[in-house]
Amino acid sequence: MSTTIFYFSGTGNSLKVARDLAAELGDANVVSIPKVIDKEIDLSAQRIGMVYPVYMFGMPLILSRFIKQLKAAKGKYIFAVATCGGKAANTLEQNAAELKSQGLELAAGFIVKMPGNYTPLYEAIPVDKQNKMFNMEKQRIKDIAAIVKTNQRNNIEKDVPLLRGLLSLVYRMASPRIPLLDKDFWPDEKCTGCGICAKVCPVNNIKLSDGKPQWLGKCEQCFACLHWCPVEAIQYGKSTSGRKRYRHPEVKIEDLIQGK
Repeated sequence: MSTTIFYFSGTGNSLKVARDLAAELGDANVVSIPKVIDKEIDLSAQRIGMVYPVYMFGMPLILSRFIKQLKAAKGKYIFAVATCGGKAANTLEQNAAELKSQGLELAAGFIVKMPGNYTPLYEAIPVDKQNKMFNMEKQRIKDIAAIVKTNQRNNIEKDVPLLRGLLSLVYRMASPRIPLLDKDFWPDEKCTGCGICAKVCPVNNIKLSDGKPQWLGKCEQCFACLHWCPVEAIQYGKSTSGRKRYRHPEVKIEDLIQGK
């Protein structure tokens, strides 16, 4: 049975999960959401999957826009995988509700823990801890694939009710402001004007002006620009300078660029 897995990824976690899941399922294609969101989307596969990170305890805004284009997937088996370093909160239930508004059903939803990348609050965790999470991800993907292969309608995974409600409130209050939060990005004196930040931005939110990046107010908060800068010159606010960056070790910068 054919499967198309659509993914959104800033630092490679969700791309890696999508690739691993496709390998387990067989007869599966992995497709970048930013690359197809403004085009006619091929929904001919018998199963449709979405893999994406959790931002502010909810879905990336680009996922909401993407779901609005999936009406032709009615009657197909649809599943979602949310990757996160912390709490997934109400993310998958949000996904289910937005699919339902388009006449679609989320048959199964899963949470996969991966190293976090929100550098304004913390730096990258040590490599040995990353590797432990990667090993756990491999087994987790096998378990998810076993459910998806048989088109099981599995329970949608979620956090405890009270915590889920509180964190979902954070998302509802903060998410409308996400596109303009790029005002806190800035290049420090190490910036060479190489333009990699603009090349990896999945929504073309960065342009170079006089050899320095400028952000255009349509940010997804994926932090690709910060984590992929080769000299770590991109900062966010006052807290990121000197903090270790994170990129999934099996994802290359070319993967991000080609996924646009």
